[in-house]
Amino acid sequence: MNTTRDRLALIGAGPMGLAAAKLLKQHGIDFQGFELNSGVGGLWDIDGPRSTMYETAHLISSKRMTEFADFPMREEVAEYPSHRELKRYFEDFAAHFDLTRHYNFGAEVLRCEPLGAAGEGWRITWRDQDGEHTDDFAGLLIANGTLSTPNMPTFKGDFTGEMIHSSAYRHPNQFDGKRVLVIGAGNSGCDIAVDAIHHGTSCDLSMRRGYYFVPKYVFGKPADTLGGAIKLPMALKRIVDGAILKWFVGDPQKYGFPKPDYKLYESHPVVNSLVLYHAGHGDISIRPDIDRFEGRTVHFKDGSTGDYDMILVATGYKLDYPFIDDALLNWQGDAPHLYLNCMHPERDDLFVLGMVEASGLGWQGRHEQAEMVVRYIKGLRNGTAEALELQKTKSDGFSRATGGMNYIDLPRMAYYVDKATYRKAVNRWIGKLGGAAA
Repeated sequence: MNTTRDRLALIGAGPMGLAAAKLLKQHGIDFQGFELNSGVGGLWDIDGPRSTMYETAHLISSKRMTEFADFPMREEVAEYPSHRELKRYFEDFAAHFDLTRHYNFGAEVLRCEPLGAAGEGWRITWRDQDGEHTDDFAGLLIANGTLSTPNMPTFKGDFTGEMIHSSAYRHPNQFDGKRVLVIGAGNSGCDIAVDAIHHGTSCDLSMRRGYYFVPKYVFGKPADTLGGAIKLPMALKRIVDGAILKWFVGDPQKYGFPKPDYKLYESHPVVNSLVLYHAGHGDISIRPDIDRFEGRTVHFKDGSTGDYDMILVATGYKLDYPFIDDALLNWQGDAPHLYLNCMHPERDDLFVLGMVEASGLGWQGRHEQAEMVVRYIKGLRNGTAEALELQKTKSDGFSRATGGMNYIDLPRMAYYVDKATYRKAVNRWIGKLGGAAA
């Protein structure tokens, strides 16, 4: 067993892991990367061993609002790139910043165990083609993503047809000739329902609650590129954006969609125009929540029924860090409770990167999170006053950076933040720690 105790361990080579790797390299901090897949890209590599990607998947945010600021996507890339374009983007990113040589690919991290009290380092055990290995590290950065472990609800009764989670969906031909029910109307659920409309004999969409629908284009431009020049108070922003949605989307309730029981921006909107288009054409039927299954018959909570050959459950994913004890992550409720969603209140040798969601945050917002963490690690090693100030701030107690937003109480919203509030706080620390705050 080797004992290189000034090195950090970094788990993951998706966009968050690559951002962290680039910054660690730039700041001269030694690290060893671990990635289960044979290459970079994380969930965007459909051929990865735990990929949850599907063939028709595209970004729901535009490329210019999503890309890393110091590595723009090529001009010829579509405004809403496919997963294959994004895999190539991350391969180009890793090559440009010379990151792949820092990773051990095909390596599954099995256990992360503290060597003692906070700050004394970690013992990492992993498995690759050569067997099982163990090494000690000064610190641990976890960036293995948030969208790999399916959140599969339980249902009353038994369905005797085919039932899969959206994580097992790959290609629209899986729907060929089938009566399909999609359960869950988030972004993936609506995208997949559109595939089922074109390939199945019928498609229904079961929804527990209403959603706000946002078109991909407004006034001929990607919707997420509008409105950034003028900062409005949230109450006024809701009025303005709500009016724009009525102009471009209309009233989804007239197609059978339930009315949201929360305010705009209190949950992630659905960026999809096609599902509304097809609902207006009668190609898809909107159903309420599930009551029970009985053979191939589904009983809904309003007393109606439907017969199906295939059910696709698009109920999202749950946070999962299987290689480390939850208690070590300060887990509270549905997510670890960490300062600015990444810093443990007591430990300075443990960070969770990428456990953050916000409308419009993009990869640049996550890059800023990684920069704050890397500058903090460097500042602690150099004993700077600013790093010690941040250390005290995170240990004194904190709340999530919601900006006063009352997000709906769902596991997927447990690590949701307000973009403006979050980026302001992160960039304030970057500036204090010696960086050029955005």
